[in-house]
Amino acid sequence: MQGFRNLPGFQAALNIVKRLREAGFFACFVGGSVRDMLLGRPPKDIDIATSATPEQAAELFPHHHEVGMAFGVLVVIEDGVPFEVATLREEREYMDGRHPEIITYTDDPKLDAARRDFTINAMFYDPVSHEIIDYFGGREDLDAGILRCVGDPVLRFGEDYLRMLRAVRFAVRFGLRIDPAVRAAIEQLKQNVGKLSCERIRQEMTLMLTGPRPAEAIRELSELGLLAFLLPEVEAMRGVEQPPQYHPEGDVFVHTMLMLEHMALPSLELAWSVLLHDVGKPLTRTVGEDGVAHFYGHEHAGAEMAEVILKRLRFSTAQTETITQAVASHMRFISVPRMRRPKLLRLMADPNFAMELELHRLDCLSSNMLMENFVFLLDEIAAKCGQVELPPPLLTGRDLIELGMKPGPAFGRILKKVEDLQLEGKISSREEALAAIRRTTKRR
Repeated sequence: MQGFRNLPGFQAALNIVKRLREAGFFACFVGGSVRDMLLGRPPKDIDIATSATPEQAAELFPHHHEVGMAFGVLVVIEDGVPFEVATLREEREYMDGRHPEIITYTDDPKLDAARRDFTINAMFYDPVSHEIIDYFGGREDLDAGILRCVGDPVLRFGEDYLRMLRAVRFAVRFGLRIDPAVRAAIEQLKQNVGKLSCERIRQEMTLMLTGPRPAEAIRELSELGLLAFLLPEVEAMRGVEQPPQYHPEGDVFVHTMLMLEHMALPSLELAWSVLLHDVGKPLTRTVGEDGVAHFYGHEHAGAEMAEVILKRLRFSTAQTETITQAVASHMRFISVPRMRRPKLLRLMADPNFAMELELHRLDCLSSNMLMENFVFLLDEIAAKCGQVELPPPLLTGRDLIELGMKPGPAFGRILKKVEDLQLEGKISSREEALAAIRRTTKRR
């Protein structure tokens, strides 16, 4: 643990602990930072537990934010870094599956540890004496590779339903086996995840999808029966068979999990695009006279479903548009070698092109392994020195009005035709564009 003393923030956190101790209060590091350091991982954040009340801590630290004082938390700014300083407390009578009705401050760290979710998150570390304070066997569970709740799992999950999702995320993230008692409690209470706020579900699912081993997390959610309540549209992909000549890997769910496995440091948008890219297949599956399954229009049906899912989970408008477009467009990469030049250039100049190209790569890598179109596009990008930008338009609607045309739907078609000629290299100036329009008009 001492090997982390030189990390940014460690000394500042130690200074907070020392100042609280000098004032006569208990103070230690607590929770995730202790777990991470025991695993040999640099902690992302260092939280501090103390017997001082938020008001008492505020008197000691003039630089602070009073953002969580109602829940016993004061944010202290030390060396420009924010730290959560939380008062030791007991919590009782959770009425809504999230918030305790009764919060009581205490000076006993064991009572504080007893309210926490998992044993691996309930340890304290004294940065002065370097002692680990572990009341519920968290260190042993880390060594044994098992995820257990503090106390009765049914009670812990009944206090906060999100803990069932966190159980999956922590188990996958740290390579732990979920304790049988924890699995049984989830089986008993799984339907309650449907009562969680959309924002909390979105945040937890995104952490899983962009974290280590996302496919394992989704499989575990499915096996525990949670996925059916969180994302029934994704659970419905299980068992939806695909033609083996195109998808030798298996059904739609298996294919999607392979894509998740092949991701590397994905953005939120890519991760959700992968998860939802074939979500329309169960709805559109048909079997032809030759006995072969088809999924005509699944990308468009999937885009509509994705939009519903993303709005349900309260994604931002920009995120929803980006992911929905990726789902709707993922089949167009099949025809890139045959695309007319203007259409290909528009595709490559699209702001989402890089992300959608990676989605295409993962799609091919996780099915028939036919990478010709991906390589074709890489060659096109190289030929453009990595920069694909559409030239400024030669004409606008105002130019058409000056030619005596009346505004209407035809304007868009005419301007697109002019842009096609420009992208094909057939015209390059405003005068040539106007001449092309006049020639077209005369023919009519």
